[in-house]
Amino acid sequence: MTDTFDGVPGDGRPDDIVLDGLRGLGSGRAAEVRALIRDVPDYPHPPVVFRDITPLLADGRALADVVEAFARLVDADGGVDVVAGMEARGFLLGAPLATRLGVGFLPLRKAGKLPPPVERVEYDLEYGSAAIELRTGTLGAGARVLIVDDVLATGGTACAAAELVERSGGQVVALAFLLELAGLGGRGRLPGRTVEALLRVES
Repeated sequence: MTDTFDGVPGDGRPDDIVLDGLRGLGSGRAAEVRALIRDVPDYPHPPVVFRDITPLLADGRALADVVEAFARLVDADGGVDVVAGMEARGFLLGAPLATRLGVGFLPLRKAGKLPPPVERVEYDLEYGSAAIELRTGTLGAGARVLIVDDVLATGGTACAAAELVERSGGQVVALAFLLELAGLGGRGRLPGRTVEALLRVES
């Protein structure tokens, strides 16, 4: 059984976020953490609802709760050797998680941010393309890697991140996200992979 936030996000709409991975906190605390994600209707344009995680990041207790929730997912998947975070908000969640787990952290950077040599994977965006890079030699062969980011949307960046880790010699144990926008189908672009989300937007 999944829990939903008991209330509305502030503009009269029923809440559409399911608290899947936060259930271990208890329903009351999970709802308090969810309430720190600010819903901004019509930003950057209608009918988009922007999910602003800044208030959550600014709350020390909530950030610690999120890190612990991610850590429980890692325990369920059998442990990892390194956490990899996608630029840029994956850094904000991945680095404290790596510290909590006592493992290293690898930043998966946007193209052009690292000096060579680098491993590079290009991927398509809705309008154009992008690339992410990892410094060659920073990932040990066979290392078990957890990839972390704030949002799973269409899945393009996540798919590229998994390919980059594997091209660099690592083994992707799982991909974990604070928030999954289920309607955009990102999970479907990651077949055969373990995909976890602490919160899920159904609409």
